[in-house]
Amino acid sequence: MAIDRGLLALLEAKPGKGEELAAFLEQGRALAAEENGTVTWYAFKISDTTYGIFDTFENEDGRQAHLTGAIPAALGKVGPELLAKDPDIRPVDVIAVK
Repeated sequence: MAIDRGLLALLEAKPGKGEELAAFLEQGRALAAEENGTVTWYAFKISDTTYGIFDTFENEDGRQAHLTGAIPAALGKVGPELLAKDPDIRPVDVIAVK
């Protein structure tokens, strides 16, 4: 398995919405588990309002399938209620994996 690409998404919750955003991210794990092309999927908290998602893929098809899949669609539905601004989503190249 050669993991060589990923996605980093940073999410800024509206004031008082951090716990709701965290709960949404916890539910996202089940959706990520259903994606064949997603190798790893992490949701994390940086501060009370800053959260993120980091996921990895073996190929571009897997990354593109994720970008057009259930998690971004669900985030699009709750985003206006929970997020202070649009997510900052960045494709990344994975240099090394343990």
